[in-house]
Amino acid sequence: MTTFLQCVIAIITFCWAGIAAADKTLNIYTWAGEIPRAIILQFEKETGIKVTHTTFDSNEMMLTKLRATQNKGYDLIEPSSYYIDRMRKQGLLEKLDKTKLSNYKNLDPLFLNTAYDPRGEYSIPLVWGITGIFLNQDYFAAHQITQWSDLFDKKYYNQLLFLDDAREVFSMALRMLSYSINDTNPEHIHQAYLKLKELMPNIRLFNSSAVASILIDEDATIGMAWNGDMFKAYRENKKLHFTFPKDGFEIWVDNFALLKNAEHKENAYTFLNFIMRPDIAKEISSTITYSTANLEARKLMAPEIRNNMALYPTPDIMQHGEFQTDIGEKTLALYEKYWEKLKIGA
Repeated sequence: MTTFLQCVIAIITFCWAGIAAADKTLNIYTWAGEIPRAIILQFEKETGIKVTHTTFDSNEMMLTKLRATQNKGYDLIEPSSYYIDRMRKQGLLEKLDKTKLSNYKNLDPLFLNTAYDPRGEYSIPLVWGITGIFLNQDYFAAHQITQWSDLFDKKYYNQLLFLDDAREVFSMALRMLSYSINDTNPEHIHQAYLKLKELMPNIRLFNSSAVASILIDEDATIGMAWNGDMFKAYRENKKLHFTFPKDGFEIWVDNFALLKNAEHKENAYTFLNFIMRPDIAKEISSTITYSTANLEARKLMAPEIRNNMALYPTPDIMQHGEFQTDIGEKTLALYEKYWEKLKIGA
């Protein structure tokens, strides 16, 4: 009998150990390159929570995988602005319990209660950026290029680098026409397409994945870029300059969100509080060279970073920016139709 009881106790102990181990895990799904490995290791060391970290290269890839797995296997994800909007509308995200987020107070109010999450119920902003105009001052004078429409000049024939992203490029054209970057009117989108057709002879290449290298090596000397990539390249090539177009620009934000039916919610809240710590948010931003949405983290940065206009423009510049929101599957399909026609024509 004693032996039997010992076996039972051993089995129960083993099972409880397995449950405890399972409770000390967290599964996150983020943009590739945005959460440094050192940050994950530090979190594991401080909390004892084991992190399984998977990455994606596009919002579309992320959502497709979640749908295919019926959201199973992940706790936290990192969608961009308009995908927060889309996923909350589709009921894929859990409302955040802010009583569990003691470090929420560190975030910049500019990135709270945004158009893509009006009540701030679903998203924790991490890093952000702006889509604008870069140029190499060995070839062009910065004061001569202040808005998107300047790039239509025929003297820029076959010289422009543009991001390989339909919404980014159409946002530029819509702003030039004084429309919102989130416009869903088919006629307005058609007008934007016609405007972009005028620009195509000036475009030399489309690229989103190697922009910093292209700028450093001067394979392109003028065009469209994210300010974070431009700043990264500027460290190697001081001739670069970034312009915030006066005719308007897109502001993007990468956010953490809690998936509906996440299995490790308490661990997820522990991680969210961890990345909202000023020291951690500063380290993430410094490593990937994109602006932090954490106001207290920015205060910890060296003056040449926190006061850098390319990374942290003034409020009067920011008022020309607009956050992306979800425009719906039908409108996206229309964008893609025109996008294919543009690139085939090029």
